[in-house]
Amino acid sequence: TKTYRLEGVVKTVLDNVTMKLPSGKSIGLLGRNGAGKSTLLRMVAGSQMPTSGHIAIDGSVSWPVGFAGSFHNDLSGAQNVRFVARVYGVDTDELMAFTEDFAELGAHFHLPVRTYSSGMYARLGFAVATAHIPEILIVDEILSVGDESFQKKSNDLIQDFQKRGTTVLIVSHNLNKIQEMCQRVAWLSRGELQMLGEPAQVVQAYRESSQ
Repeated sequence: TKTYRLEGVVKTVLDNVTMKLPSGKSIGLLGRNGAGKSTLLRMVAGSQMPTSGHIAIDGSVSWPVGFAGSFHNDLSGAQNVRFVARVYGVDTDELMAFTEDFAELGAHFHLPVRTYSSGMYARLGFAVATAHIPEILIVDEILSVGDESFQKKSNDLIQDFQKRGTTVLIVSHNLNKIQEMCQRVAWLSRGELQMLGEPAQVVQAYRESSQ
């Protein structure tokens, strides 16, 4: 359970959500805006703590892809990458080289992140998160970012991770993409878990609820 208190008002974002996600699978998270998807991923990533209950994780978790606030806006992309390398204890030069090449930011790589478009920000985040192979990869709504070439490159890399046994948690409003990439899908609505199961069944139920 996750609640926030703002000016004396308590808002429950996740309400007693209980589920066990399989290792080595791709799990999609569906739900309308405000359903609690990103909050759940932030708690899995460790950037937020539950108000009650606990999350048990078996494996290393990636730098969260797509989360606003993942980087320091006054630092350049390159400076942020150096910081992430120190946090994760990985080789700085290797992380820098991969990120600069994969993100395709050109000269912007050395400019403050606050000057980036949303697509550039997301490309930087995706490159940082996938520069090494985590056991759990968290991707929050970036599969439609960038041009067709970058989308294909990103999808190919995620599929490569899947083949290597990485658990992938994906938030996306693209139902076709969720069905194509995931082996399990969880549907959240108003902070509650509505359904967890086979992609086709969950997506169909989600579509019917939106009609």
